[in-house]
Amino acid sequence: MTNYVTRAGIEVDQALATFVETEVLAPLCRDGEAFWAGFASLLGEFAPRNAALLQKREDLQAKIDAWHIERKGQPHDAGAYRAFLEEIGYLVPEPGDFTIGTEKVDPEIATMAGPQLVVPILNARFLLNAANARWGSLYDAFYGTDALDAPAARPGGYDEDRGAAVIAEAKRFMDEAVPLADGRKWADLTDVKERGIPLADPAQCVGWNDKACLFKHNGLHIEVAFDPEHPVGKTDPANIADINLEAALTTIADCEDSVAAVDAEDKLLAYRNWLGVIRGDLSESFDKGGKTVTRELAPDRMYTSPEGGEFALPGRSLMFVRNVGHLMTNPAMRWDGKEIPEGILDAVMTSAISAQDVAGLGKYGNSRRGSIYIVKPKMHGPEECAFTNDLFDVVEDLLDLPRHTIKVGVMDEERRTSANLAACIHAVMDRIVFINTGFLDRTGDEIHTSIQAGPMMRKGEMKNSAWLKAYEARNVGIGLKHGLSGRAQIGKGMWAAPDLMGQMMIEKIGHLRAGANTAWVPSPTAATLHAIHYHREDVFEIQKGLGEVPGLEDLLTIPLAEGTNWSENEIGEELDNNCQGLLGYVVRWIDQGVGCSKVPDINDVGLMEDRATLRISSQHIANWLLHGVISEGQVIDSLRRMAAKVDEQNAGDPTYEPLLANEDSPAFSAAKDLIFKGVEQPSGYTEPLLHAWRLKKKAAA
Repeated sequence: MTNYVTRAGIEVDQALATFVETEVLAPLCRDGEAFWAGFASLLGEFAPRNAALLQKREDLQAKIDAWHIERKGQPHDAGAYRAFLEEIGYLVPEPGDFTIGTEKVDPEIATMAGPQLVVPILNARFLLNAANARWGSLYDAFYGTDALDAPAARPGGYDEDRGAAVIAEAKRFMDEAVPLADGRKWADLTDVKERGIPLADPAQCVGWNDKACLFKHNGLHIEVAFDPEHPVGKTDPANIADINLEAALTTIADCEDSVAAVDAEDKLLAYRNWLGVIRGDLSESFDKGGKTVTRELAPDRMYTSPEGGEFALPGRSLMFVRNVGHLMTNPAMRWDGKEIPEGILDAVMTSAISAQDVAGLGKYGNSRRGSIYIVKPKMHGPEECAFTNDLFDVVEDLLDLPRHTIKVGVMDEERRTSANLAACIHAVMDRIVFINTGFLDRTGDEIHTSIQAGPMMRKGEMKNSAWLKAYEARNVGIGLKHGLSGRAQIGKGMWAAPDLMGQMMIEKIGHLRAGANTAWVPSPTAATLHAIHYHREDVFEIQKGLGEVPGLEDLLTIPLAEGTNWSENEIGEELDNNCQGLLGYVVRWIDQGVGCSKVPDINDVGLMEDRATLRISSQHIANWLLHGVISEGQVIDSLRRMAAKVDEQNAGDPTYEPLLANEDSPAFSAAKDLIFKGVEQPSGYTEPLLHAWRLKKKAAA
């Protein structure tokens, strides 16, 4: 049970209230009573608006469901469908020509192109790893992954053959990014201390210190470390010990899809970790190889410029924080007898914490432009974006921050946002710094929006569907049309297979060629490797050459499996694939509070799973059930067989609780509910059921 204290009519978890007053407000010299009174006033205005927006989602969905049910068995009429969506207000008129007016944006977002990480905010160790992934060793990234096409390292210490292949490949990269004069190769470089480095373009050398030379290419830095005493450096003809790439320019500390935060205890941990990032004193100690290791935030890196002056480069990613969407409430605070909307809670708390960065109170600092960066997910259309804009206005007033200090990233991952993206950008045009495409949530919403229209195509076929190609192209095109290039990020989604870096290096460069100046990767190592792509392609030049924005026709094409006659084997394969992925994710969420992890798929390939992937799997099964493609009995049979597989995959985890022998457990019960109650879930979201079953699990424990 939450132990509440009352502040200006708000019931606040006592530990959270103490944290806010002593650790957040006191360093800012803010009056606690005035803060709580302002918070209460804010809730009086925005909690009812939040509820009204959620009701509008339900009303629109009910009308769309009825439209499809009335036309069951008839061919889909695309023209009539679009007219209907306009009539009910699902589609709104396009705004006139406009250019975003966002100001005071850090270069990592506005004028640089590079990888982006998303990390669960509840895990301090992961959060530190991600924040420190601004710089990554190219030697380490090649040595430990399949990105290098060479025999794997032999066990038992450093493999010199593997190391030689790593060094050769890294120096080939240097030949591309920082070419030497007269056609010379980095592999042939010797006597650097005496002869220097003969660059084809001397201006690429932008600094040095006593251990390294610093170069710049396509806006990104490359640090070549020299050390004749280092085990690698002493055997290298030029004494090169490592090549460090500027990698994860930005990182999103995630309060949403990658965490399981269901109560005041969880939210307090999230806010403490965010405060640790902002103050610069976050640390985490853990056992590694029998020794206690303490991880802290990396300091800035110091260099001397060619002109003789000293300068610093950030040692850490520029940090965003992702608040939750509009849907959920949280018991951490109550107002007017009800839990307050969690999105409002996050907006106030994360902004108040970030105000310490604006005030210059951190050890290192995050934004050098005095901005606060919040990513806002799961917004449905321009009204919800306008709500966020208005909310951030009032939060700024509450914290005495200049207007538009709080910047917003709009995640284009719901169908009503995609279809009205220009209007969504217009609603936040003076604070927007980020749009991106998220195939996973966007697919979940695609299925749920049209769940009554008929059975959907198989998940794998979705990747080649008309709506997806239009979605990806429209996102970039609309962003460029309204002036995001040079002012904001246009991003692409996650590479979900952290062990398949070789394949990532082949495929993910396509995100740059599509015009994205950032894209998500699953690990610091992946960020280092993906950084190579930004040296091979100049995204800002690519953006200049992109064409017209595709129309709405393909985007509104429903991915129905019309005319498909699946075999029993095909249906079984799809069902098993969905059930296995669903169970493998849900059991960790409910039993262990793990919101994102590498979960083995049905073929034992580790994939990064979060609630977005769960939304697809649960909605797809619910859709096929609704239209009679599969039966309830088939689903139960598949769940039982896949539970055995998931149990086997987790056999090495001593904290794991088996599914197969516990069909009444919270985890197995949650999995069944997500399927059998899937049609009625708001927008097909998984959070209401996950939160309810996780709270039962925590109460039982």
